[in-house]
Amino acid sequence: MEETTRLVAELVGRRIRRPRRDQELSQETIAWRAEIHRTQITLIEHGERLPRIDTLVKLAGAIGMSPCDLLDGLLWEPGDRRPGRFVVPDRDRPHG
Repeated sequence: MEETTRLVAELVGRRIRRPRRDQELSQETIAWRAEIHRTQITLIEHGERLPRIDTLVKLAGAIGMSPCDLLDGLLWEPGDRRPGRFVVPDRDRPHG
């Protein structure tokens, strides 16, 4: 997975995992509510898979959020003489 895409996948994964845990919901419960396989939840929450739009909408609904909340602050910055890139809000950047 390309580095900029990985940043987005990790961001979305964290934004799904946190409220799920805050609500004390299992991955199985979220999978059932979203009508997707539990292993997909694991891959998405760990930033190993970027969900399709329809899956993103289902997951947001399964944890009682808007899909917009999962993407809040995420922007695409097009390039002119260099490749474009995703811009991830500083508050959501991995620490390290």
